[in-house]
Amino acid sequence: MSSFDLTAILLKPEFSWMLLEGFEMTVVVAVGSWLLAMSLGILLLVIRLAPSRIADLAVAAYVSYHQNVPTLVQLMLWYFGISNLLPDVWQDWISRHNGEAIFAIVGLGLCQAAYFSEDLRSGLRSVAGGQMEAAKALGHGYINAMRFVMMPQAVRNALPPLLNHTVSLFKNSSLAMTIGVAELTHAVKEVENESFRTFETYLIATIVYLACSLLLMALGAWLSQRSRVGAL
Repeated sequence: MSSFDLTAILLKPEFSWMLLEGFEMTVVVAVGSWLLAMSLGILLLVIRLAPSRIADLAVAAYVSYHQNVPTLVQLMLWYFGISNLLPDVWQDWISRHNGEAIFAIVGLGLCQAAYFSEDLRSGLRSVAGGQMEAAKALGHGYINAMRFVMMPQAVRNALPPLLNHTVSLFKNSSLAMTIGVAELTHAVKEVENESFRTFETYLIATIVYLACSLLLMALGAWLSQRSRVGAL
């Protein structure tokens, strides 16, 4: 039975390089899907604010689907199902540009957008109704009132749930391994298979995920503090 030795992993160039490349891919997937989720979440909120019952029902159906179907199933659907429905030209281009990572970003981003849109909607609903009337009284139109008065307060109110879902998105990036993305969890599995040091390799992954999650939470706490100070 081999003794515990982290240096057997960290000081071996091929293993440390595999882990570093895996972490880099994790960051790419997490950041890419977060940008997609936030952009689409804002768009879904704007659509839901439109005076249209059909638009509201469509967004509600989108949110319900993504909140009630497991993220792993959604990733599988995108990679093994929807990808086959795309034109051959698109499939060829995607396969030449790390298609697994692209579909992971799309799947995770579309799923998380449902949560972000609800977070922003909840934050907007918590803003006092008189704020809109006050903005209009100062000469702002609807768009400028939303941009400069309502949305900044909505984002500030929604920071805690947005932060929680951002951390969840980062952790869920590990699911990309199931469709072949060479992210951190995939790299850890490969290192473990080659080194036969299961505890050391998964301990490294645990430390990295924990450190990144705590860093995101610290960043969120700092942003919340800054937003409260700015609101005074």
